[in-house]
Amino acid sequence: MATAIDALRKQIATCEQTLTDLRQQLAEAEHAQSQQEQVLRQKPPLSVSDDPLDHDMNFGIPDSFRSEVFAILEQEHAAHEAAKSDAVEGRWPLQKNEYQRYGRQLIMPEIGLQGQLRLKKAKVLIVGVGGLGCPAASYLVGAGVGSVGLVDGDVVEESNLHRQILHSSARVGMTKVESAMVALSSLNPNVRLVPHIARLTPDTAVSTIRNYDLVLDCTDTPASRYLISDACVLLGKPLISASALRIDGQLMVLNNPPLPRGDANGGPCYRCVFPKPPPPESVVSCGDGGILGPVVGVMGVLQALEAIKVLTQQPQSSPTTAVDPPSLLIFSAYSSPMFRTIRLRSRKPKCAACSAQSTISAQALESGSLDYVQFCGSVDPINALTPRERISAENYAKLRSGINPFTGTVSSKDNHILIDTREKVQFELCHIDGSVNIPFSTITATPKPTLSLDLPSPGSDSQEWDMDMGQPNWVTTLKQSEKPVFVVCRLGNDSQLTVRKMKELGLDFGGRRFIGDIRGGLQAWRKTVDKEFPEY
Repeated sequence: MATAIDALRKQIATCEQTLTDLRQQLAEAEHAQSQQEQVLRQKPPLSVSDDPLDHDMNFGIPDSFRSEVFAILEQEHAAHEAAKSDAVEGRWPLQKNEYQRYGRQLIMPEIGLQGQLRLKKAKVLIVGVGGLGCPAASYLVGAGVGSVGLVDGDVVEESNLHRQILHSSARVGMTKVESAMVALSSLNPNVRLVPHIARLTPDTAVSTIRNYDLVLDCTDTPASRYLISDACVLLGKPLISASALRIDGQLMVLNNPPLPRGDANGGPCYRCVFPKPPPPESVVSCGDGGILGPVVGVMGVLQALEAIKVLTQQPQSSPTTAVDPPSLLIFSAYSSPMFRTIRLRSRKPKCAACSAQSTISAQALESGSLDYVQFCGSVDPINALTPRERISAENYAKLRSGINPFTGTVSSKDNHILIDTREKVQFELCHIDGSVNIPFSTITATPKPTLSLDLPSPGSDSQEWDMDMGQPNWVTTLKQSEKPVFVVCRLGNDSQLTVRKMKELGLDFGGRRFIGDIRGGLQAWRKTVDKEFPEY
């Protein structure tokens, strides 16, 4: 099965690489057969049977992906013919097919012909082609933005597909930029797509953003958001920033109007709203906290909407009257109402980025002297326990089979307690048989003992033991057993902190009872012990 998948991915990559050559061949063929242009316009869509790529593309390529490729070629051919026809006529500001394609928005007074021409002339950069970037790109390309740049260094994974709507099962393993270009080219061949298959970094941000009129921040880390905002301020580009996690989202239009630094009439930047980054340990990713697909979709669509509003607005004599006042839009899917708006202040007089006192420069960015990761902080891997307090997933599996991994002797299978510290919703998805769920949030919320006591063994009649009866049930239950305790979590971080907490609560009976964690957590268990254990 793995060999077939690898072959499929190689075929897809080969197909993508040939698209450029195909377009060139198509243009040369059209030029050579100029006398038959009218016949070609009436030619039915390309079919697999009469296409020169039929032999190569029929082996290992899913029908859905192959049909996308041919649809793109046919649409590009139609768009090319329409462009040539309009160039000859020269009567209308838009191509003939564009009047039909954009007709529903052209007849709106908010857009009109002039607004559509502004969109066609505009260049928009979308940083991040994931949950936010996919819907934003879809609607901007559909609306007829002239050029759309796509920045992303990741590849498509199966876990992306429930929310990142430009990608498909057939394109798992392809870069997100290339996958998005396949879908967007099929949607609207009139739009020029510019790939940037790499992560945006301080040394590339200025040179990448400089060529665009507007930027959409569709990333998911504080370091990226500060970097993009700083670059937009330096270059005078409006920025539309959004974020989403679980069931909540936020949206801001920043640096709009994009006036020079120090001009109080300019729109606030990201640093004006958030002068300091959040504590790194408080930053939760979608992989850890979860995300509901329609939530991030709503925020991406709103980014596209705000971009269209910015790009089509009528020029005013005073730039401060041409835009809405700055605000923070807050969305919560399970609240009523779902939307709230908070008015934002104007630029901060001493902002580190957009004030007259700013020290951030393009040279500082490009030289790498500004370390955004250091500014936002990073959470180092947890290393809270000694090697004696930890066990590998392989050795724990031996212990479960009744073999002591340290002595090699046979022991009882029911000789320990396994605690799973994930939240209940994750525990219900999958867990190791026999494990007991005590969520990490419950463990960390348990107060420490008010007295430092040398706790006796379970069953003792000592008054010191009775003093702890007011603690939570999970503590009381564990104190009623002398069995060793092993702790597991998703990645092996929360489990270490749990072991320390349990020892602080006296559950190791002063060191007489073993309490330790499974190194690497359930991720290591899946990789080294149980290949069928679900990954989510």
